[in-house]
Amino acid sequence: MSELSRRERMKREPVSMPERPAGERAADFDEVNLGYSFDQAVAEAERCLLCARPTCVQGCPVSVDIVEFVHRVSNADLAGAAEVIAADNSLPAVCGRVCPQETQCEGACVLAKKGKAIHIGNLERFVADVARAEGWATTSDPAPSGRRVAVVGSGPAGIACAGDLVGMGHEVTVFEALHELGGVLAYGIPEFRLPKAIVEAEIDRLRQRGVHFETNAVIGMVDTVDDLLTTEGYDAVFLGVGAGFPRFLDVPGENLVGVYSASEFLTRVNLMRAYVAGSDTPLIEVEGRSVVVFGAGNTAMDAARTAVRLGADPVTIAYRRTREEMPARAEEVAHAEAEGVVLETLVAPVELLGNEAGRLVGLRLQRMELGEPGDDGRRRPEPIPGEVLEVTVDVAIIAIGNGPNPLLLRATPDLDRSERGTIAVDSDTGSTSKPGVYAGGDIVTGGATVILAMGAGRRAARAIDDYLGTDQAP
Repeated sequence: MSELSRRERMKREPVSMPERPAGERAADFDEVNLGYSFDQAVAEAERCLLCARPTCVQGCPVSVDIVEFVHRVSNADLAGAAEVIAADNSLPAVCGRVCPQETQCEGACVLAKKGKAIHIGNLERFVADVARAEGWATTSDPAPSGRRVAVVGSGPAGIACAGDLVGMGHEVTVFEALHELGGVLAYGIPEFRLPKAIVEAEIDRLRQRGVHFETNAVIGMVDTVDDLLTTEGYDAVFLGVGAGFPRFLDVPGENLVGVYSASEFLTRVNLMRAYVAGSDTPLIEVEGRSVVVFGAGNTAMDAARTAVRLGADPVTIAYRRTREEMPARAEEVAHAEAEGVVLETLVAPVELLGNEAGRLVGLRLQRMELGEPGDDGRRRPEPIPGEVLEVTVDVAIIAIGNGPNPLLLRATPDLDRSERGTIAVDSDTGSTSKPGVYAGGDIVTGGATVILAMGAGRRAARAIDDYLGTDQAP
């Protein structure tokens, strides 16, 4: 690092992420954020205070040695920085783009207390993109152990688990129910936030390391978890199938034509390549139509911004609390507004209205106000008596969360469940009530973040490796 004093580093101005103009990017699915140049990355890295007790590492769910990798960037040692990241994070190009660093590593940064945190996510993305472009190999795997592990689900939890297990010498096969690999990374996150080429590159890197992949493999139908452990001969199983079962509003009219879950909407766009210019893929028709999205998380923002790019007008986010309570990343909310999405707060749906043909034509919304805090510390939205309004709308997209798909759980009745219906596990190891079976990610926590799912996958991989070295394993 350049010879700068701590005071000098603290005076350095943060380097913001360059991004495309809103008017331009709202018309296509190209990536919004442009990434750092070399000089920008070094300048941002030079702001790091090299804390002796780095709280940023404590804020990272996979415990990347952030101080060391940022230090190497500041010294222009990008290959070394890539090695440091790869030791703990198998999806750095993904995490650098979609993880909520502001509430994790950056939120824990010392500089965040007096100014602006180091843009750790931007630097991670920069290093990962350079490593991919240069073809740097950042991992080496040991001799085969002779053990076989089945990973169910190719989302972030499954990929992280598979990457660590193959690095421990185990033979790993990943089973994916859909025809595309990547789980929520492929079907749930829009191209403008996470290009599919990046997900494909991460999958290819695992394939080159020896991980096997099987698509169109619905565990719970073709094979059960018991089949994997017996007839298929796997020594352990990791379940990382996510939470892809959408929740709905539970109000009249949800069965009308023109009402969709965000999961269905985004999956159609992503897996049917509607983001490709000139695509004639059959899709939900929103061009020239009014769209309302219920919810205010990242998925709601993704759905709304996708609708804008498909030509919907107007596009509105309807949320029962205020902007300050929105769970989406601040960057995603700002991007959505800049691209023309309208934020309608303190409203809740009470009925979806249809015509004689059974098609959605309007909404009945209840005006809300915030009352006393609930058990989660957030102020409860309460209806204002007599304040009900009706609006016309062509399409409604419901983005209020997802639950576990019941298919695999029904086929594995001896797996203990939590009160929320997710798989119950030991939080330190991911072990389930079924010997040799581990689980992690959204199937355990409910909808959460990519990096938290990866952390669960990595913890499970360590536990599986320990299990395979004991007498308990087959």
